Amino acid sequence: MAAEAASRSSDMFDEIVMAEERFHGEGYQEGYAEGSHVGVVEGRRYGSLHGAKIGSEIGCYLGFALTWRCLLQKCMDEKNSKKIRALDSLIGMIQKFPYEDPTYDKLQEDLEKIRGKFKQVCSMLNIQSDFRIGTERSSLTF
Repeated sequence: MAAEAASRSSDMFDEIVMAEERFHGEGYQEGYAEGSHVGVVEGRRYGSLHGAKIGSEIGCYLGFALTWRCLLQKCMDEKNSKKIRALDSLIGMIQKFPYEDPTYDKLQEDLEKIRGKFKQVCSMLNIQSDFRIGTERSSLTF
């Protein structure tokens, strides 16, 4: 009976000593689960915002290119045909852009190529381009 009482008191002390470690482990698991959930929500919000900015920028480039292409087709000459070819190239790049595949390896690379082509077209048309997306408003100024 004395051995049983000593064993019981030893188990009680083990529980007290191990309580901190057990609570630390439980707290870690709860914190990890909560952090994972918050991370997914924050990631989704950031992805939506960033995707909307890219979509707005690409859409603006496409509208710009289509409008200028239509305007330049009215009076065809050698200068305008070069500009139209550059605009067609920009339009083609935009149409091939992978809007629905955020895991596309060369997404940023292709976006930079489109931006470069847009600047080239603006230079050919003697237009100052300044595409800004801010929290207050988005604008394309010429």
